Amino acid sequence: MSAGVRAGVLVRRSAQGATALRGGRTWRPTPYQAAGFLFWLVLTLAYWRVPLCCDAGQHAAVVERLKADLSHPRHPMADLPGAGSAYYSPYALAEGGFARLTGLGGWEVVRLAGPLNLLVLLTGVNRFVRVLTPRPWAPVLALLAMTLLWGTERAWWSGYLGLMSMTGNLGYPSTFAIGLTFWAWALTGTRARDPRRVRYVGPRGLPGLPGYAALGVLYGLVLLIHPITSVAAVLGAIALAAGWQPRWTGPVLARWALTGATALLTAAVWPYFDVFALAGDDSVDAMHRTLYRQLAGEFWLAAVVGLPALWLRGRRSPRDPLVLMFVLDCLVVAYGWVSGHYTYGRILGLTLVPLQFALAVELAAPRPWRAGRRVLGWAAAAGAAAGFLTVQAGALIPAGFPQPPHWPAYAWAARHIGPGEVVITDGYYAVHAIAGYGPNLAAPAWPDPALDERERARREADVRGYLAPDSTRAERATVIRRYHVRWLLLTRWRPVPEEAVVVAWSERTGEVLARVGTAATATR
Repeated sequence: MSAGVRAGVLVRRSAQGATALRGGRTWRPTPYQAAGFLFWLVLTLAYWRVPLCCDAGQHAAVVERLKADLSHPRHPMADLPGAGSAYYSPYALAEGGFARLTGLGGWEVVRLAGPLNLLVLLTGVNRFVRVLTPRPWAPVLALLAMTLLWGTERAWWSGYLGLMSMTGNLGYPSTFAIGLTFWAWALTGTRARDPRRVRYVGPRGLPGLPGYAALGVLYGLVLLIHPITSVAAVLGAIALAAGWQPRWTGPVLARWALTGATALLTAAVWPYFDVFALAGDDSVDAMHRTLYRQLAGEFWLAAVVGLPALWLRGRRSPRDPLVLMFVLDCLVVAYGWVSGHYTYGRILGLTLVPLQFALAVELAAPRPWRAGRRVLGWAAAAGAAAGFLTVQAGALIPAGFPQPPHWPAYAWAARHIGPGEVVITDGYYAVHAIAGYGPNLAAPAWPDPALDERERARREADVRGYLAPDSTRAERATVIRRYHVRWLLLTRWRPVPEEAVVVAWSERTGEVLARVGTAATATR
């Protein structure tokens, strides 16, 4: 006798020999377990191959500040109080605690976070797709579509899930938050589609009201860890509940209200910052305008191949959750463009998920295929190949394709700078990276609710004045005293002021580290 279990977990065969003593049970991995493990291993190695860049310095700096003081961390990049900084999320607090226990630095912790975040993401993808369909190959196809079907121009942003982008952002809070979002969507879809399942206790969810409350905590964590991702997370939850909830009775409304209230309460009681105050913060809108400038080049493959699959789902049911999710996401992205709040464009990465996952579910259908599905399959294969060869291949192949950014490291300078000492720098890479080793900047590189934007602008103006070719020694001394500057980290074409003492330099970039303000620092 032989009986198989769906999705290939346990298989009972006729028992022979020693196997009979164990009941004839053998474990077989599902297609996604095999493919997911291979993907996790390869992408982890690719992530560790590429030097950390871009926002990684900010996140490493957050870890350094929490490592120094978990309860009252300073500003991530400046010698200022850090109260109100939205970077001090539960995720960052866990990283800071880990750094304190192990003695690792911020850069090492961010690097190690990548494989963990990827594990949460991969398991979340599997769980969500299994709620959409029982077809065993659908999660594998969803993973391929999610990482390859973007466009033929590089889309490099935190929260974007293309192969190329993930080599840079796996260690970021956004990746962890998106993984939690997939888990939250899976649990939401399970409850909306079959409310009877909440009566049972087991690995598929907690029973009754506690399960809805726990789901609210999960959404609240997403809100605290990466607020812009929470916008897409909530839109997805609305789409799943609206699309699959069979009846909207009083008790049903009460359960979902409990989820929403618990999410808001979870965010409200977090002591490090007020996440709701971010709703009116427009300090980062200008930098996100570029998100809208290359939409066609960055996303056209997903649109061309995914829209037909989504249209088929819409024909079958206008209330299909993936269709509703895509429509809601597009409305929010459009609002960001029309209103000038371009930060809402950050959900563009998750806006593609309904297209990519609808395509995966469609192509996971058993054969034989009709002509339309065969055409869609060939189009998807061609799109994935085009996306891989034009943009994504360099993430895995170290030569012959466009590569991820290779930023210089600043350990050579950081070994001379004490924790918390203030640096003035004119280098684009240095201003984004040096704080991740523990020093502070006179003028922080990124906006932060913990520092008024007018003050940050004044600091930037003072730094520009200090670095101006016609600045006098007296003017430079004023800036040194005002911000307690101890170090200069200057690019090779910037003259070193006469009062500075060169301590080290980089053979790769030619940058120079010079000491200033010794007397001023000693009298602090």
